[in-house]
Amino acid sequence: MQKPPQLRQGDKLAILSPSWGGPSLFPHVLDAGLQALRVLGFTPVEFPTARMDAQELYNNPRIRAEDINKAFGDPEIRGIIASIGGTDSARILKYLDPELIRANPKFFMGFSDTTTLNTYLNQLGLVSFNGPSVMAGFAQWPHFSPEYRAYIRDFLLNPAAAMTLPVFPSYCNGYESWGVVMEGSHLAELVPNEGLRFIQGSGKVSGTLFGGCIEVLEMLKGTEFWLQPDFWNGKILFLETSEDKPSVDYVQFWLRNYGVMGVFDRVSGILFGRPRDYSDEEKRKLEQRILTVVRDEFGNSDLPIVCNVDFGHTDPQLILPLGIDHEIDCQAGTITQVERAFGD
Repeated sequence: MQKPPQLRQGDKLAILSPSWGGPSLFPHVLDAGLQALRVLGFTPVEFPTARMDAQELYNNPRIRAEDINKAFGDPEIRGIIASIGGTDSARILKYLDPELIRANPKFFMGFSDTTTLNTYLNQLGLVSFNGPSVMAGFAQWPHFSPEYRAYIRDFLLNPAAAMTLPVFPSYCNGYESWGVVMEGSHLAELVPNEGLRFIQGSGKVSGTLFGGCIEVLEMLKGTEFWLQPDFWNGKILFLETSEDKPSVDYVQFWLRNYGVMGVFDRVSGILFGRPRDYSDEEKRKLEQRILTVVRDEFGNSDLPIVCNVDFGHTDPQLILPLGIDHEIDCQAGTITQVERAFGD
């Protein structure tokens, strides 16, 4: 895997919209996210799709892909961050330039619908990052805890060679209404975090991180952008659900599909992000359904499974580098990134 060059203060970061044109509807939220990037010392550069009209953006998937191609090809751009997620970035993949992108590895981050692009980049052999977008993450910067802001700053600008993933004491299930113009974008009510839940497994396992939003990955199955059976060997698969709050029945159906493909026989472990807007009762029901599929239906009773991890559609969320080795220690109750995600 090719790692992106280490980010530095002053670096130019391309801001673009590969999915939904949310910035055209809520420009003040985009502005708040851009300001947070400036506070971190970066120079955000808005590409043509960044504030493009939402309907025009939807109608023109090729334009969205061209922005990504140009950002990778521009030697002055050191990184790329999606403005926000959406629902249809799978439509742009056929317009991307794989040779241009492969020849210019650089930091790329987003989550939710950006899962399609992270999957695409992973297949090109590039490390990419499942993490905050400009509007859903960085726009809430002033309202995050000092501990989380320090984590983001260190991850991006001063990463350690190895790092145990932190567990933050509280979280929120979204934001106050974006329809009300206010300073930045405020977090919804904070809820105490019960921490990592190791629902199966023992000892230590290691593997290479891959995953994203489970609903978005469904859009890639059966396409030329989906993954070969041997891809899954030695992976740690991470999955999360979107703000649409899919039912536990649908999550069970999707997981069953992975079982039929033989994925659970090949991966080293599974991480589930904290599901947004699920009650405690629904979370326990989801955990039981996960065990029903992985353990009972497909006989993988020793496969480590960790739930309620700080990533996905709740905040604060971790940055997860696809293509980087991690270790799950069931005894110690920790998840550790065991190698640097950046190159020199």
